[in-house]
Amino acid sequence: MTQQGHDARLKELGIELPSAVAPAANYIPARKSGSTIYIAGQVPSAGGKDQYVGKVGKDVSVEDAQKAARLCAINILAQLRTALGGSLDRVVGCVRLGGFVNATPEFGEHPKVINGASDFMVEVFGDAGRHARAAVGCNSLPRNVAVEVDAIFEIA
Repeated sequence: MTQQGHDARLKELGIELPSAVAPAANYIPARKSGSTIYIAGQVPSAGGKDQYVGKVGKDVSVEDAQKAARLCAINILAQLRTALGGSLDRVVGCVRLGGFVNATPEFGEHPKVINGASDFMVEVFGDAGRHARAAVGCNSLPRNVAVEVDAIFEIA
């Protein structure tokens, strides 16, 4: 799919990618190695504010956590677009997502939560958005957000 196709698809979905957010610590938001680009973990922030804060299974519903994961995926594409010089035309596909869910100890629906990000990648890139994945629970995440997602993409 060409960049124009990716942009058209995002527009069709009603998605306007935000500006990429600067890192909050000592890391870079994206790293290219050969035909692979690694995107650092993105949290569900919008307009400079964290969204979906708290533990999934207690403070945040599964449905809201899925929305959080989708927002993480939107922020991933914003970082990817910036790393690629302002366009997505070199994206061949999504290789892998890593999903982290800030959950209560008894919560067990991590894969269902991270589907919010996975489904978004397939919506945008079609079959090229299908990827390998990890969906794990953790005791805490930065600023107590409910979800964080990182990604690996193949680029031309």
